[in-house]
Amino acid sequence: MSVPVILDVDTGVDDALAIMFAVRHPGLDLLGISCVAGNAPLPQVVDNTLRVLDAVGAPDVPVAAGAPRPLIEAPREARHVHGADGLGGVVLPATARQPEPVAAVELLRRLILGHDRPVTLVALAPQTNLALLLRTYPEVASNLERIVFMGGSASVGNATAVAEFNVWHDPEAAAIVLDSGVPAYMYGLDVFNRVAVDHDTAWALEHGDDALGRAVGALLGNRVVLSEDERAEYTGLIGDAGAVCSIVDPLALRTEVRPVRVELAGYGRGQTLVDRRDFSGEDMVHGLAGEWTRVEVALDVDAQRIARLFLDTLGLTA
Repeated sequence: MSVPVILDVDTGVDDALAIMFAVRHPGLDLLGISCVAGNAPLPQVVDNTLRVLDAVGAPDVPVAAGAPRPLIEAPREARHVHGADGLGGVVLPATARQPEPVAAVELLRRLILGHDRPVTLVALAPQTNLALLLRTYPEVASNLERIVFMGGSASVGNATAVAEFNVWHDPEAAAIVLDSGVPAYMYGLDVFNRVAVDHDTAWALEHGDDALGRAVGALLGNRVVLSEDERAEYTGLIGDAGAVCSIVDPLALRTEVRPVRVELAGYGRGQTLVDRRDFSGEDMVHGLAGEWTRVEVALDVDAQRIARLFLDTLGLTA
């Protein structure tokens, strides 16, 4: 049976790739999409999402606008990564699709409680919508299989030296979600930064005859500044799409269930602390450890296998 999923997105480049994969893979039943500010402002995120659904030939998938900013802090866009339009300048045709007339939290509640099987909620963005949902309608937890989130890191960060962007953008929201009691799966930078499509393949797709392939190739070709010399580099990362791929092919990843917490203060704000110790430390012995949540954390990945799954699912064999 296909897995019922809902995506929560801030549609930039890699969210677009994730949406395409979720629409096309027969093992996933995409129930709906909620949008949140993150990679781009909320109105741009909604418009990008609707255009991507058109580009991949999706059926009528409900889309709703959610939180325009984090719970506490002002929003911070990621134009240096995703461009002013969120899609790295990749122009997708205008769409006649319209978002739902209800807020994302209402759509999420309706889709989750209205489904006859537990739903997997896939967070590919700052988790503001999820935090609002779980605090406003805690009863939805009873019909959630788990929350798969692209975010965090068990090693280094990207927004800061220790924090990954999605969690750093709204750390209070991420902390609320981890504390909700819903089983969580963390697809963080440890694996995110490894799954890529090589440059020659992306170039061939972008300059090929297939319309979807051209869009995917252009999105993969989005170049970002990776170092202080400000030179834009090709990475070919499928990014958020890898988190969705992990639902379909979990054996392509090595995971461990570890205690995780979100730091909310100081320079470490937004860091996901992952306790990878095999023995209790002084903090536990002396009752200083505080509250942690056990989370399934992806630590290693067969990158080529996931990249091939992504391309094969979209029918792209350049």
